[in-house]
Amino acid sequence: MADKKKAPSASTESSADTEELLALRDQIDALDEQIQQLISDRAACAQRVAEVKTRARQKGDEPPLFYRPEREAQVLQRVMARHTGPLGQEDMARLFREIMSACLALENTLQVAYLGPEGTFTQQAVIKHFGQWVETRPLIAIDEVFRDVEAGAVNYGVVPVENSTEGVVNHTLDTFLNSNLKICGEVELRIHQHLMIGPNTRREAISRIYSHQQSLAQCRKWLDAHLPHVERVPVSSNADAARRVNTEWNAAAIAGSMAAELYDLEIISPKIEDQPDNSTRFLIIGRESVPRSGQDKTSIIVSMRNGPGVLFSLLEPFNRHGIDMTRLETRPAPSGTWAYVFFIDFKGHMDDDNVQQALRDVEERAVEVKRLGSYPMAVL
Repeated sequence: MADKKKAPSASTESSADTEELLALRDQIDALDEQIQQLISDRAACAQRVAEVKTRARQKGDEPPLFYRPEREAQVLQRVMARHTGPLGQEDMARLFREIMSACLALENTLQVAYLGPEGTFTQQAVIKHFGQWVETRPLIAIDEVFRDVEAGAVNYGVVPVENSTEGVVNHTLDTFLNSNLKICGEVELRIHQHLMIGPNTRREAISRIYSHQQSLAQCRKWLDAHLPHVERVPVSSNADAARRVNTEWNAAAIAGSMAAELYDLEIISPKIEDQPDNSTRFLIIGRESVPRSGQDKTSIIVSMRNGPGVLFSLLEPFNRHGIDMTRLETRPAPSGTWAYVFFIDFKGHMDDDNVQQALRDVEERAVEVKRLGSYPMAVL
């Protein structure tokens, strides 16, 4: 009778696993060394780019543009297109986003103003778009962000323009009416609202909840179901709400995770927004026009004469030239008297032939067409 094969002992398996783990760790160490060297090579290349641009400026050419929105969008688009895993596409793109941000800081540190204070969703949008390696300046009002960019105090500004649940931010649209700034990019940010408390809060005694009025509206159903008798107090920002909670024993706040980290608060009910796909769109504003990236969007403001069929007259050229309109908003004209202006977003760049033809047709029918800019569509 043939002898049965003996099963490998636990000590044998453990030894084999240990050897495999050691080999894998050696492989990871070698890959880390290669990655580090390649990042250093990329950073050195960025420094040489800065030297070339600085020489061009010294020769009397135009001031160098260190940040090129269309170039960064193209890089991220290529990263996502060629990526096959196992990391997710957006995860890989975010890694490259930070590498590019660090390398750009070697060329020139960008200064970015945003609707503050610190800890707001707008600050999260700044970091998502520009990365961690920028200097940020929180301001208390949207028109102040516009003013700092126009004055050259900062390179760019970031302002909210619309929320998928609560609609457009009218103050942003109205500020564009009297501004010469250009839209240079957009950021789409998934908005997660969390209920949070401070170290001195007594959970059973919560009698008021602070938050921005839009956040309170975005969580209305959850609050009605779970905290129907608690007072809801609107404040200037979610960050201000988080700050207040630290000084009160009977209050909670609704804000984002960045505010919780900044003010050392505990999230007791995460993701309480009524709509799971709740998101906000932010605009990047600057002083320069942006060349084509290949996947672009254009924004314009149109003033039309009152009369029958005015909306059809405005929209018909876009349909005829095969242009995909993504947003149409109406606001009262500054002149009043029941006149209106239209804010329009559509796919394509102003340098595209069909866009140029459509805009010429619209300009023939409109009182005024203001071109706010063409810019790369949000990649992340």
